[in-house]
Amino acid sequence: MPVQQRTIHSLSGLIEAVTPPEPEAESGRHRNYAIYRGMSDGASPLLTSLDRLGGPDALHAKAHLEPHILRNFRRYSRPYVSADDGDWELLFQAQHHGLPTRLLDWSYSPLVAAHFATLDPRPGGDRVIWRFDWRHMHERFGLRPLAFLVEDLVEELKRRGIGSLEDFLLCAQDQPPFACMLEPPALDQRITVQSAAFTISSDVTCSFDEFLVQHGLESALERLVIPAGAVDLLRDQLDICAIDERRLFPDLDGVAREVRRYYSSSAGRRPEPLRGTAFRP
Repeated sequence: MPVQQRTIHSLSGLIEAVTPPEPEAESGRHRNYAIYRGMSDGASPLLTSLDRLGGPDALHAKAHLEPHILRNFRRYSRPYVSADDGDWELLFQAQHHGLPTRLLDWSYSPLVAAHFATLDPRPGGDRVIWRFDWRHMHERFGLRPLAFLVEDLVEELKRRGIGSLEDFLLCAQDQPPFACMLEPPALDQRITVQSAAFTISSDVTCSFDEFLVQHGLESALERLVIPAGAVDLLRDQLDICAIDERRLFPDLDGVAREVRRYYSSSAGRRPEPLRGTAFRP
């Protein structure tokens, strides 16, 4: 069965698509257990930064370098991180600062995912928001039905005979496959305001969506496609709702990014010459 797909043309359509039709039995609220990932390339699979390290023509080709990459990060990051940080915290730090890892970024918020899906100003091409029910994955691999913290993952790996992050990187491929959802430590405000979550898989030879399909979990995934012609509208609606760089990257870089994008022209339209003082709400 292929991964389900539906088309989204507006922010209201997105909210309708992700709202459960019936309230949850336990709480009586319209809640679910989904996480979301927005991508500006609507045709791209779910690839980690480690998957992409070899380039578009050699995906997964450099996955064997993962332990060496992290070892060098540990060596050179010492002046900038606490000596008390454990290996798993270091992995989150590495991902947070752009090092290629097997972690895949998600958010609990579909609006945050929509922000990243519509952020790239390039004209043409559909965008996509992946919706993933992680509880199905935990059930499939015999994991507890809760979002893992680092200590939960460490406990689970010990149960599987893996005693450290290094052992996991070196030998996870030889163990029975599994994947889980992780909530990262609050390294900084950005992780908190973006409602960040991660998935981690023992398999680094294929994309995450392919891994899920291989293990009968395609029903846990859904592609919410934003057609190219609807991108500008959805982007404007997100700005109206204050889902922008200034809020999701709460520092000077975020302020500069948001102001620069706000005053850039839309694809296919030439910017008006500035007259007088521009107003920005």
